[in-house]
Amino acid sequence: MVISTTETDSREILSSTFASRYVRAAIPRFKMPDNSMPKEAAYQVINDELMLDGNPRLNLASFVTTWMEPECDKLVMASINKNYVDMDEYPVTTELQNRCVNMIAHLFNTPVADDKTAVGVGTVGSSEAIMLAGLAFKRKWQQKRKEQGKPYDKPNIVTGANVQVCWEKFARYFEVELKEVKLEEGYYVMNPVKAVELVDENTICVAAILGSTLTGEFEDVKLLHDLLTKKNEETGWDTPIHVDAASGGFIAPFLYPDLEWDFRLPLVKSINVSGHKYGLVYAGVGWVVWRTKDDLPDELVFHINYLGSDQPTFTLNFSKGSSQIIAQYYQFIRLGFEGYKNIMENCMGNARALREGLEKTGRFEILSKDVGVPLVAFSLKDSSAHTVFEISEGLRKFGWIVPAYTMPANAENVAVLRVVVREDFSRSLVERLISHIEEVLKEIESLPSRVSTKTAHVIPMVNETQGDKPLKKSVRETQEEVTRHWKRFVKGRRAGAC
Repeated sequence: MVISTTETDSREILSSTFASRYVRAAIPRFKMPDNSMPKEAAYQVINDELMLDGNPRLNLASFVTTWMEPECDKLVMASINKNYVDMDEYPVTTELQNRCVNMIAHLFNTPVADDKTAVGVGTVGSSEAIMLAGLAFKRKWQQKRKEQGKPYDKPNIVTGANVQVCWEKFARYFEVELKEVKLEEGYYVMNPVKAVELVDENTICVAAILGSTLTGEFEDVKLLHDLLTKKNEETGWDTPIHVDAASGGFIAPFLYPDLEWDFRLPLVKSINVSGHKYGLVYAGVGWVVWRTKDDLPDELVFHINYLGSDQPTFTLNFSKGSSQIIAQYYQFIRLGFEGYKNIMENCMGNARALREGLEKTGRFEILSKDVGVPLVAFSLKDSSAHTVFEISEGLRKFGWIVPAYTMPANAENVAVLRVVVREDFSRSLVERLISHIEEVLKEIESLPSRVSTKTAHVIPMVNETQGDKPLKKSVRETQEEVTRHWKRFVKGRRAGAC
């Protein structure tokens, strides 16, 4: 009989205890460490650092989905090692993507017959989708200008100043002038009349936003379409429309089915939507669909065969995971139209409850509208002593992440807080948030005004003199001065959640 023994490795015993017993020096931050460490220690070191991140469920700044059903989580993990671009190796995943494209296109009232394939593609997010749509418009415009023997070196896009930063990226990266319609105080979306006035023969498209990042409001795509149709008839141009429905594309079809904003309007040639927002999928998936095949120039579609078969591709990214595409298909067949409608109605109900709770305090002015994305944007009625930035800071101690920001040009005197209501933001959490906001208000009111200390340079302007008598500015003028200071204090950052 042979008796075997196992020699105990003291290093393994040590490494399987709490990581701090093993990791006695700071983890390198700039250079790869010289030696390996046990997997348990590596896991715990990283996990400990991640504890200092915010809680995604309490991140009310983001539109991005933070919860899915366990069954969907399993599908995500089972496919996390699949590279979507290898269509020959993973043909079923490719088929699921094509099904999603068709479902989305028909949700947006595509003119393509039910038994025909719609034109579209899955992307990493709406930023990539907008880049692809913009490139298609630019190339179509250039082709037409070349055929007419006209210059094609100065393309432009007309948008509102409320667009997400990805539009600015597209304009800068692909050398397209961005002509922005300035906002007005009290009107925080693109004015269709002013937008059409900016259109000229070099305009490759007008971009309308279905769900402004700032206030969640839907821009009036129907009015824009009618005005642009008239201008096209008068000038002989054929300027098209792109709808950036990143936030509202999975809201409007379910809550406002009669609202005309999509392919029912002939000038709407392409639409993007974020699957990882109200499409209810974790971050990493967007979609862009075109009205017809003719609206996507063939020269932009590449064909590759080195992965096993001929594969058409039109993306800025190449390799990417399959998980989010599979998760999107899961949500479509799991929820169906009825399920999505129910979830969006719940979100809107919770947004209304939050709005009503804030109004009852008597301290806030609500800037968001009843029709739009389920969010609440609100400002202080009186910010002469304290500001929305202090409220945002105060809510952090409860774990809430609520952004405070100033509006873009021509409305930069307005500073707001914004709460995005997602599926996992329940009614009980709404009530808890309201109670915490009330606590923060009481707390900051008991403190000396930070405005007076941080905006000392404002005081002489507020208390100007005329002869021997002080000339006091109105409360509104004082608030505008204070807000301009805070805008500089936060470096005028624009809301950029995608």
